[in-house]
Amino acid sequence: MVRALYAVVLFCAVPGALAQTPYPAKPVRLVVPYTPGASNDTLSRATGESMSPLLGQPIVIDNRPGAGGMIGAEHVARSAPDGYTILNVQASFATNAAIRAKMPYDVVRDFAYIGMMARSPMIVVVHPSMPVRSVKELIALARKRPGELNYGSSGTGGSNHLATELFAKTANIRITHVPYKSIGPALIDLVGGHVQMVITSLPSALVQVKAGRLKALAVAGDQRSVFAPDIPTVRESGVRYVSELWWGLAAPAKTPPEIVERLSDTLRKAMQTAQLKQRYAAEGAEPVPTTPQEFTRYVHNEVTRWRQVVSDAGLTLE
Repeated sequence: MVRALYAVVLFCAVPGALAQTPYPAKPVRLVVPYTPGASNDTLSRATGESMSPLLGQPIVIDNRPGAGGMIGAEHVARSAPDGYTILNVQASFATNAAIRAKMPYDVVRDFAYIGMMARSPMIVVVHPSMPVRSVKELIALARKRPGELNYGSSGTGGSNHLATELFAKTANIRITHVPYKSIGPALIDLVGGHVQMVITSLPSALVQVKAGRLKALAVAGDQRSVFAPDIPTVRESGVRYVSELWWGLAAPAKTPPEIVERLSDTLRKAMQTAQLKQRYAAEGAEPVPTTPQEFTRYVHNEVTRWRQVVSDAGLTLE
């Protein structure tokens, strides 16, 4: 009788003990919805490496590319909401939601946003032969030759495409879109003079600018970049235009708030380390500490902003 009673007590106690196991009790998987090597992957790896010692468990990178980042995002949206599968989200996460008529997930309902990792202004670059030295002169030329100036992008619906459409709308100019499969070929054709301008990330363009193969007109941030302090902002030319690349972390919806807070707090602490700041700087990005609530508002506002750009430009992807 005593032995049976002891067995019952032990059986009842085990679930309680398991429920009290502190998070995390095993490695955390960080899904990067792009191939290794690009900024999304590089920044995620650097962030995971800096968070792991603070979290007490390894953060393992899982690259799941495809469909403009949607395959990896859908995988995380359908994963167990236990904090052991999280997602790298970025600017294209918002532009996808803005331009695609059908999505395999809902950016509002299917994710719990942990926090922003970093942000970097985009940069307006043109071919050196272009007879312009500023954004103001570029706009004047585009108005004089409506539809004749071509711009390259990483593909229809991508962050480069929508950022340039927003620029054209804000500046009240008409320029022609030439989509590529990625930003690399677009920049190669810009250097070759086959297109006249590109709006892209700082790291992807600054090497060519410093070599004299491209001309930088402005950065599209709220203020000048610490990585290119001599380049003015678009706003300094009188155009109220800001377009930035950003990266952050998200978990599946219904992940317990205490786990989201633990991950967010760990991310903010990691961003204070010199190591992670240096890794971000190498990608032309600066750390931006946010709470889960602040990052949630930011992502939702980005989707709303780009949906307006898509509507104004009459764009839709199936």
